[in-house]
Amino acid sequence: MIESIKNIFSIHDLRKRVVYTFLMLAVYRVGGHIPVPGINFGALETFFRQSGGGILGFLDLFSGGNLRRLTIFALGIMPYISASIILQLLTVIWPYLEKLSKEGEVGRKKITQYTRYGTVVLSFVQSLGIAFWLESLNAAGGGAPVVNHPGWAFRAMTMLTLTTGTAFIMWVGEQISERGIGNGISLIIYAGIVSGLPNAVGSLIQDVTTGNLGVISLAILLALMAGVIGVIVWVERAQRKIPVQYARRVVGRRMYGGMQTHMPLRLNTGGVIPVIFASSVLAFPLTLMQWMGVQDKPILANIYRQLDYTMPLHNLLYLLSIVFFCYFYISIIFNPMDVADNMKKYGGFIPGIRPGRRTAEFLDSILTRLTFVGALYLGLIALLPQILISGLKVQALPAIGPTLDRYLPQFLTQGMGLKFFFGGTSLLIVVGVAMDTIQQVESQLIMRHYDGFLKGARIRGRRG
Repeated sequence: MIESIKNIFSIHDLRKRVVYTFLMLAVYRVGGHIPVPGINFGALETFFRQSGGGILGFLDLFSGGNLRRLTIFALGIMPYISASIILQLLTVIWPYLEKLSKEGEVGRKKITQYTRYGTVVLSFVQSLGIAFWLESLNAAGGGAPVVNHPGWAFRAMTMLTLTTGTAFIMWVGEQISERGIGNGISLIIYAGIVSGLPNAVGSLIQDVTTGNLGVISLAILLALMAGVIGVIVWVERAQRKIPVQYARRVVGRRMYGGMQTHMPLRLNTGGVIPVIFASSVLAFPLTLMQWMGVQDKPILANIYRQLDYTMPLHNLLYLLSIVFFCYFYISIIFNPMDVADNMKKYGGFIPGIRPGRRTAEFLDSILTRLTFVGALYLGLIALLPQILISGLKVQALPAIGPTLDRYLPQFLTQGMGLKFFFGGTSLLIVVGVAMDTIQQVESQLIMRHYDGFLKGARIRGRRG
């Protein structure tokens, strides 16, 4: 391992990329300690402690703790992700964007530009919502005010500060992707999640020393985390190899083709993208209702309670959203008909399958089954922490809740009482991004005839 790390810093270009990536991530972490003006941070911290997590805790996790401290990066990269989701949805239904998506590099740059504009617009809207929400805490709480001087001056300052922070994060992510190593946006989310690891370890040690967590429970927790990480790595590398045979053809005096290869179809082709999409879609209405204030509106309060991330309705919608976005994302990035036409054009065929439409139907059927298994895997990993901590709480379901609670195992309905500090979404992102980054470093080393970063193995990233 030491020799492999020395090899990384022996290559000038790779060393420059790695150092640049770390420096940009350091800038992101430093900016996460610059507060928004006009906030009473003691009162805000008191509110977060009393709220006990919820949707705000989920959003704070993705922002790397910046929302809890209300720094200039409080919105995080979520507006960019939301804008990307909207653009990808519009690509399917808007012919202009569909045409752009097929124009190669020029069209991709145009769509990226629209995504940036959408990020700025969403940041303005979300920052205005945060400003109103912070002012509403003044009236709702009986203690010290959260906003020292409410009004449009505070709202304008909050909008300008948070929007600028999100635009800067977006720029940092693009610079890492272009000049550093790995995917910049993914690494920013990764850094935000991993930044909470020291506090989680410290809290775990404190629970063990105070007796709140027994040694057996600690061993079970560590074994579960190691097992989940192992399953994630195994599934992320799993693929179905479709044999492809290329016929021989003569061009001039040279003969081409005649070789046999394979087409890898990954079990989880979408990676962690469907989970992020599903989380963002479900977080939007909860965040909107949180900012609007649901205490004085009984209907909204009931809906908010049923959609809370600990409730069975939220878990069901979360699972269905992951399945939907798995199929949706695959339909965007992989077109079986185009693949079949390209194979036919270059004389390739799948043994036993007629080229053209039959090949496309064959690939589509295999991809459909693989995507279903991959979607279930993503859904189960995402719901695992909820099961370990407090269970699925099926007794809250109307009519059928008591019956399910009576017949289902207790560890599913009541949980195991283990403090699983990182949610399934977080683990997927952390492991997936780490595998992608290592794969890129590995490729750079092998390309320059150095030993790989991991000897005796080759890491395949989530994109294959």
